[in-house]
Amino acid sequence: MGAVLPWCLTSAVALLAGCASLAPPDSRLPQTSVPPAWSAQTAADLPATSLAQWWQRFNDPQLTQLVTQALQANTSVRSAQAALQQARAQVDVQAAGLLPSVGASASAQRSRASNSTGNSFQAGFDASWEPDVLGRLRSGVNASQADAQAAEASLADVQVSLAAETAVNYVELRGLQQRLAIARSNLASQQETLQITQWRLQAGLTTSLVAEQARAAAEQTAAQIPALASSLAQSRHNLAVLTGQAPLALDALLAAPAAVPQPAQDLALAIPAETLRQRPDVRAAEQRIAAALARVSQADAARYPDFSISGNLGLRALTLGALGNGGSVVSALLASVSVPVFDGGAARAQVRVQEAALAQARLAYEASVLTALKDVEDTLAALQGDRERLVRLQAAADAAGNADLLARQRYSSGLIDFQSVLETQRTLLSTQDSVAAAVASVSADHVRLYKALGGGWQ
Repeated sequence: MGAVLPWCLTSAVALLAGCASLAPPDSRLPQTSVPPAWSAQTAADLPATSLAQWWQRFNDPQLTQLVTQALQANTSVRSAQAALQQARAQVDVQAAGLLPSVGASASAQRSRASNSTGNSFQAGFDASWEPDVLGRLRSGVNASQADAQAAEASLADVQVSLAAETAVNYVELRGLQQRLAIARSNLASQQETLQITQWRLQAGLTTSLVAEQARAAAEQTAAQIPALASSLAQSRHNLAVLTGQAPLALDALLAAPAAVPQPAQDLALAIPAETLRQRPDVRAAEQRIAAALARVSQADAARYPDFSISGNLGLRALTLGALGNGGSVVSALLASVSVPVFDGGAARAQVRVQEAALAQARLAYEASVLTALKDVEDTLAALQGDRERLVRLQAAADAAGNADLLARQRYSSGLIDFQSVLETQRTLLSTQDSVAAAVASVSADHVRLYKALGGGWQ
């Protein structure tokens, strides 16, 4: 046995020297060109840390409360946390392979031959160890560690998306409350006009056609109220589920109308390279490249011999008492080398499989970078457009309010016909509703920009 081990080691070393190792894969990240600055840059940039809890910059306690609760109780976050725990446990499983394994065993045997009966008792320890000479086991550990870091980044990505989704739903809810209030205010004004029209009809100063037109206008406005109320209820339900609660759980908390939360004016915009490092999806894609690199090394190492050492140490006796007193000591030690001689090219093919997976991981990283750039630029374009649209709509709403006031005064004096009143009332309702929707859109654009910048996780 003593001569077998040196011969095996000598043969393995000779075989290692004769094997042609593949060229190590490139460990550098793919280069993706990024612009030196965003297309729309704010006057004052904030440090990157201000993106971590961006919702606090809206100065709305209820928004902060809802986002905080969603990050703690949402089922998607808890599922991602469980996936992270699973990935970390897998690292421990892989790391255990680097250490020797020791087991204990005991046996008792009773045999009978002709007129004789005999007992045999045995107890001992078995141990085995696979020296990681070529780094195959270490590469497996590295791959698992990269997977765990990718799972951690995936959890952060879920947090980023969840915080933004909660904030957008909250902004939409407050916007719907404003639009509902506008619809009810305009309905009250139209009902006043309808009352005046009915008085004029009774006095013979107008026709039934005018009265019916006034009633039709009021009913059309009244018909918008149930639709807005339904959308408002659905927004409350969405927020409740996002925060891990039953759909009706937030009805009392969010029943009172409030203004649409407005963000701070000094919105954070960092340079693209810094921003991309904050994006969890980019970080996850980077870790998947690291995992793929480790698996290429692991597959390459599998082409070469495996070394293992095993042994056992135990006691053997004819009686249980004698076993406790020492018995007969039994020991064995075995060193072995497993050398791949012919596998039909399976080992090299497995290396190519992992190299192809590495190429896919690199392309996924490039795609994540490009997607990050596009998300920011798209949101900046939408924000700029909605801001300009809001300015115009506010001016139109002011003019429509003045026109409505003048039209009702002149109609009451009999100076204009009712058709002019109808037109001004429709215009007023439309512009006021559009202003409320645009205010919500601007706030939602800010939320989406914070999300695109990778804010919402620590």
